[in-house]
Amino acid sequence: MLRLPAVSGQFYPADPRELTRLIRKFTVTQPGTGKATVSGCLVPHAGYIYSGGIAGAVFSRIIFPRRVVVLGVRHSQMGEDLAILSEGAWRTPLGDVPVDEALAQTVKAACPGLREDSVAHSREHSLEVELPFLQVLDPDFSFVPVAVGTVRFDDLQALGTGLARVLKESREEILILASSDMNHYESDEITRLKDAKAIKRMKEVDASGLYAVCRKEKISMCGLGPAVTMLTAMGELGVKSGELVGYATSGDVNGDRSSVVGYAGMIFA
Repeated sequence: MLRLPAVSGQFYPADPRELTRLIRKFTVTQPGTGKATVSGCLVPHAGYIYSGGIAGAVFSRIIFPRRVVVLGVRHSQMGEDLAILSEGAWRTPLGDVPVDEALAQTVKAACPGLREDSVAHSREHSLEVELPFLQVLDPDFSFVPVAVGTVRFDDLQALGTGLARVLKESREEILILASSDMNHYESDEITRLKDAKAIKRMKEVDASGLYAVCRKEKISMCGLGPAVTMLTAMGELGVKSGELVGYATSGDVNGDRSSVVGYAGMIFA
């Protein structure tokens, strides 16, 4: 199956040269920072004009392995709650990215809650927008796409535990990339306060704590499912802390502080 781009020309440039130039701009390594091998990361998935800088800050810190599991959100109601694609490729303006068929089969065996489903992925942007960054920075990678459309904690925990088992048993490095924006459509002040509470739990690699605080404080983190899954896997792998690489809100771009979306970028070594 060839999955065609759904948001090219909307969330990111459709022209390959413009897209490459923009990603290079977003991923300039800052003085005093180095690259590291990490097991997991959290990156936003809004239009590049809003969140590309935060995503780029994260990606510029990572030594990429050749195999990546991308956990996106299923924003629509269509498709399975835990949807995987196990074969084919995804096209972006920069070319086709192969699905890692062998890794996908291993992930499915370790995570029985996953269901093969192209519908959940057909128009979903949360995975798609991450791929051009990887294509520019590490063009030889392959990936496994998973769209998470449930916030049932037990299901997310089971998925994270299964992914941790895959990473433990793999002879090669594998990166778990969780795609999520933070709080939505409240004032900049409230969003920053709410997001700080969620980020604190993520820095502590506390999957259940993140889940609980988002519920209690009504933090509308759209990628709660991917984040909880990734944090569960990190905990199983013995990762003790996460690093906040960058944070911003849409108000930093458009100047509207009355109703913003938050964007956080994190790495977990």
